[in-house]
Amino acid sequence: MAEKNDRRQGRLGLLSRKRSLYSTRRLVEATREREHRVLVLDTLRCNLILAPSGPRLVYRGVEVSGLEVVIPRIGASVTTYGLAVVHHLEMMGVPVVNGSLGIAYSRDKLRCLQLLARSGIAIPRTVMAHDRSKVDELLEQVGGLPAIIKLIRGTQGVGVMIASTVQEVKGIVDTFWQLGQEILIQEFVRESKGRDLRALVVGDQVVAAMRRKAKRGEFRSNLHRGGEGKPVDLAAPHAQTAVRAARVLGLEIAGVDMLESDDGPKVMEVNSSPGFEGLERATGRDIAGAMVERAFAFAKEHRATRAGERA
Repeated sequence: MAEKNDRRQGRLGLLSRKRSLYSTRRLVEATREREHRVLVLDTLRCNLILAPSGPRLVYRGVEVSGLEVVIPRIGASVTTYGLAVVHHLEMMGVPVVNGSLGIAYSRDKLRCLQLLARSGIAIPRTVMAHDRSKVDELLEQVGGLPAIIKLIRGTQGVGVMIASTVQEVKGIVDTFWQLGQEILIQEFVRESKGRDLRALVVGDQVVAAMRRKAKRGEFRSNLHRGGEGKPVDLAAPHAQTAVRAARVLGLEIAGVDMLESDDGPKVMEVNSSPGFEGLERATGRDIAGAMVERAFAFAKEHRATRAGERA
């Protein structure tokens, strides 16, 4: 009985807009199954207090304390405030899986690709330019037409288009720039044939993976765009690439999207709040449980690091 009580001392905070979301429900279940306590916090209802006594967080009129670790599920629509909440928790000394810097890196497609490329991780050829007068030269840098055009801050396939002519590229680019949106032009990897790989990384391993295929007439393989996904066991180079990509961005939990090219895996994107409903149902694996276990292990490592710094 004493051992059980000791285990229940762990209290996990879960940042999420809705308790009813699949990922939130599963993380709550997995936490309770491991006999830990869990507190779900609506990100936008967290009040951040800065005072001489130190940073504090108040939720629905009650000060939040005693969190051993936090898993943030920050949706793209609340990125700015979500990052503020995560950074505030870090200032309070609470271990957060993932941290504010890693989330920020993942949400900025250009910054994400810059970091990956600097670390020697293969990515599709990509160009960003503010001068739109020489589109032909930009297309040459990514291997010509067709080319992929992406918003720097898009999600679930929104803001991703394919252009087959120079005029199409110019029209799309002009429209986005007139709307004040920054875009990337990226190579179209023909051999991927509308397919990609989503690897879910937890800690230093891939806990599940899926090959996604775009529906007929569509080039985007996102499940939210009607794509189909089937579980797959990744080859070692692909699994290693996914883990390295998450590590480069400083993420403990990540969804890594890769194209299967003739030259090996190319990382397209890294998601710091990956959905896993399709993967859990397709593979039968307890992905939520792996996330919870990694969170408490991360908290233990964090405490050991701080104790070493004080020694």
